[in-house]
Amino acid sequence: MKNEKGSIVRPDALPDSASRPVVTPLSPSVVYASETPDMLDRQYEGALHGYTYAREGHPNADVVARRMDRLEGAPHAGVVTASGMAAVSAVLLGLTQAGDHVIGGNQLYGRSLRMMKEDLPRLGIATSLVDPGDIEAMRAALRPETRMVLIEVVSNPTLRVADLEGLKALCAQHDILLVVDNTFTTPRAIRPFDWGADIVIHSITKLLAGHSDVMLGYVAARDAALNDRLRVFTVTAGMNPSPFDCWLAERGMLSFDLRFDRAQATAARLADHLGTLEGVRRVIYPGRDDHPDRARAMALLGGQFCNMVSFELNGGRETANAFTRAADGLSFAPTLGDIGTTLSHPASSSHRALTAKERAELGMSEGFFRVSVGLEDPDTLCRIFTDAVAAATGS
Repeated sequence: MKNEKGSIVRPDALPDSASRPVVTPLSPSVVYASETPDMLDRQYEGALHGYTYAREGHPNADVVARRMDRLEGAPHAGVVTASGMAAVSAVLLGLTQAGDHVIGGNQLYGRSLRMMKEDLPRLGIATSLVDPGDIEAMRAALRPETRMVLIEVVSNPTLRVADLEGLKALCAQHDILLVVDNTFTTPRAIRPFDWGADIVIHSITKLLAGHSDVMLGYVAARDAALNDRLRVFTVTAGMNPSPFDCWLAERGMLSFDLRFDRAQATAARLADHLGTLEGVRRVIYPGRDDHPDRARAMALLGGQFCNMVSFELNGGRETANAFTRAADGLSFAPTLGDIGTTLSHPASSSHRALTAKERAELGMSEGFFRVSVGLEDPDTLCRIFTDAVAAATGS
């Protein structure tokens, strides 16, 4: 239809150019026009590559997916989702049904735990939570209807290391899917497909995008049929990502390796520094000699111990409050992976749904903190923690 001046309301195409943009263009269009019904058929049948409706895919999501596929060595093109929990949900809801049983690591991300404990049982899917470093406990939890095991390589927030080799052998023996959330460790430290994982999950929101301005997830499966099921489910459930978030994530991922290496080096130094401070009861970092899983961490991560440090202060909630007030310049926020260092208090955030007794059994007291180390000057960061610990504990 033409307007009063005779021009077409929608232009037919972008202007031609002999050159190409260096930066990926942002493509916010929800709708894509095909030339004929036959062409649309060929697109849906896979004979032609093309976009139709943004919920089914768009250029910015594909750019991020290709980058993630390369980082993880994914056997098939993975799917970018609207959040990390969308990726977790796609696996747990898209690949299971009533009557199935799922085993999860007992220190998964808080919302993953909630889904395991509340949402899956409501849908008739039984769940168990088990220490992923204890293969015999995992074996004892198996049932004939067990469909999958969901773990994190390094647990949130106590930084225990899963027995990935043992888990893969166990899952292969019983024809069970091994699903690995690689958000904490990232492909810079480990590529779970190389260790036998069947499905890999990410919250791109965190260290991969790295600037606390993006919310995205990613999931890919080793088996092509499972990969297709995940893709179809995410489209049907409307788990599609925003083009703008994908565009921002791509920009953040360009500096991922540099940010990871800098933050990891600072994390190792901060962990050792915290260990010298009066008022700090214990420090948890997989690279420290006193970490109970250090040998396993070395074997799995090859010396890449990541940017997460956890520690416990002497004292309770009042001490925790005093510490966050005194940690000048650091953000107290329930997240990780930002360019700046962030503090997380599991008892009041990620694991608040657990009882005090349950948290204590996992090693999380009111004085327990998780630190996502950022890009600050290491000397400055150590000084901030020294002053804050002293202010909080009177040491």
